[in-house]
Amino acid sequence: MKGHISNENGEVLIDNEVLAKYAGSAAVENFGIVGMASVNMKDGLVKLLKKESVSHGVNVVVDDNNQITIGLHIIVAYGVSISAVCENLIQNVKYKVEEFTGMEVEKINVFVEGVRVVD
Repeated sequence: MKGHISNENGEVLIDNEVLAKYAGSAAVENFGIVGMASVNMKDGLVKLLKKESVSHGVNVVVDDNNQITIGLHIIVAYGVSISAVCENLIQNVKYKVEEFTGMEVEKINVFVEGVRVVD
């Protein structure tokens, strides 16, 4: 289902791909995040995605109540506190997506797919 915003002037429909790109862009701005991850279920391989394909590591679902659930597949930097990075990530992405859309983010699930040493 697409996100929708209604007012007296009409209705706006927001595609899930737009929400995924925005959430992915907001995610990679956070300290400790190396990038988004793509998981190949067949081989079990995790691949670091390039900056222009951040939406591939994001799953977005909009329910019947117009609430957003986001799944973020990330790769974190070596030596950082994963719990602190994820907590900060959830707060920032939730705030930015809610400000961007005017819709409520119900839940954000973070899947840490790998750790990478940053040069």
